[in-house]
Amino acid sequence: MDLQQRINAFVKLGEFIGQFSRQGFQKNDNTNANDLFFDGFKHQITLAHEHNAWFTKENIAFALEGWSNSLKDNTLNQWLSTYNFNDISAKKVAIIMAGNIPLVGFHDFLSVLISGYDVIVKQSSNDKQLLPYLAKYLEHVEPGFKGKITFTEEKLTAFDAVIATGSDNTARYFEHYFKGKPSIIRKNRNSVAVLTGEESDEELKALSEDIFRYYGLGCRNVSKLFVPKDYSFDGFFKGLYDWHPIINQHKYANNYDYNKAVYLMSEFDLLENGFLMIKEDASYGSPIATIFYEYYNDLDDLKSILNNNEKNIQCVVSKGVIENSVAFGQSQHPKLWDYADNVDTIAFLTKI
Repeated sequence: MDLQQRINAFVKLGEFIGQFSRQGFQKNDNTNANDLFFDGFKHQITLAHEHNAWFTKENIAFALEGWSNSLKDNTLNQWLSTYNFNDISAKKVAIIMAGNIPLVGFHDFLSVLISGYDVIVKQSSNDKQLLPYLAKYLEHVEPGFKGKITFTEEKLTAFDAVIATGSDNTARYFEHYFKGKPSIIRKNRNSVAVLTGEESDEELKALSEDIFRYYGLGCRNVSKLFVPKDYSFDGFFKGLYDWHPIINQHKYANNYDYNKAVYLMSEFDLLENGFLMIKEDASYGSPIATIFYEYYNDLDDLKSILNNNEKNIQCVVSKGVIENSVAFGQSQHPKLWDYADNVDTIAFLTKI
């Protein structure tokens, strides 16, 4: 199985999951193996939500839309064109996945298989329904993948390299346990937005997508704002308004009520609009239903602060005032080459 065969298989997978969008689940009779897999995947989406209430049908469909858009022949070839896969040998790469948002570990899964390696996947208990089913689809449309994909709940053994994602605490365990293996070990990161006060209503509305998508559980969700002195939050709150139904999700509402009670009992100053609280805080990781903010005096000083704290930051959202920042509303639309923690996964894999 050569590289183009592997690409072709993932293109077929992209066409399959493209049937499951937020506009509805539309069966396309021309899609490979639909009679075998379409209804089953609808059931897996239902099971994923029943198992994890954060995984709503809309958020699962949003994740699937993103991957369907990425798994195109031209996009995959553009991504892979700068790498050399000629010296890839038969090796096994273990992946320890997080479970904070649907299919959060798919990029690592894709990277390992597209590079030509076998993959051993240890999933989070929060996200176990979707990926194994998609792996079965992949094996069906490209039999060359059979025997190359293993899911396990046991202790990892017999592997040549590892990609592990977890908290700062679990990362210390990973670093010790996997110290003899080539590894990528990811820790906690959060995303921030830099506002100048000159943002349009549409840009602030787009920012609300960066904040609320996946209930703020992803590392690419904006959890902190940097705002200039004397910034007025009126426009910011106006931009968020379309997301007010989020408070009807009981897990989100429970977090909102709990965190609000804690803040009020601690007599912290905060602003809130009935479904989001904002609090001045130097930390980067805010609780669910809360956004931290911090004032800045000068953009050049702020750029220095962001550079000094880059290990805590996944991405920066702004109106282009920060170099390499992401546009408002785009933090949850990474390209295949937008690597987590800015670590090039494919470059790592081609060198193990």
